[in-house]
Amino acid sequence: MSKYCAALWRQNGCPRTVDDVSAATAEPVIVYTTSDDPRAAPLVEELSREYDERYGLNDGIPSSVELSRYLAELFTADHGGAFLLVERDGEIVAGGAFKREDATTIEVKRIWTSSAHRRQGLARLVMDELEREASARGYRTSHLITGARQPEAVALYLGLGYRPLFDLDGDLEAISYLHFRKPLPASN
Repeated sequence: MSKYCAALWRQNGCPRTVDDVSAATAEPVIVYTTSDDPRAAPLVEELSREYDERYGLNDGIPSSVELSRYLAELFTADHGGAFLLVERDGEIVAGGAFKREDATTIEVKRIWTSSAHRRQGLARLVMDELEREASARGYRTSHLITGARQPEAVALYLGLGYRPLFDLDGDLEAISYLHFRKPLPASN
């Protein structure tokens, strides 16, 4: 683990477990839906604002435009994808998705936790569920990309066993798009 990631781990501690989340409040409920579900709108709006705050303009275009880059149908089961929301106490608190990259590989997209509900293990819950669903569908590898200005995402993915496809000790800003890969367990 790089000095960068080790410092982040020391600062933030290890992500909490799903058991810690359920002990804190009502049990979270996983809801499989579509990316254009109106219940997802507040999370997507907050994610858009955060992308724009962290990354600013990209060739004169707001960074949040990235969120509309893919058709909603790519995140449906008919196209090999999945989109889920986490609901707790009647409120959507987290979400995430994957799309089919090829016959054996998914690309994880848009892992997000509401800013009011962070550090409760919800992103880990989303990732665990997406990986479980992908394995059940026969996918064998998970791939994802995050940005250099999202150190908490880097720490999460490393903590979940994702292998960085870049030099962790390198200049992450210069690398920019940080690719990770992880084998998925075979489904029973």
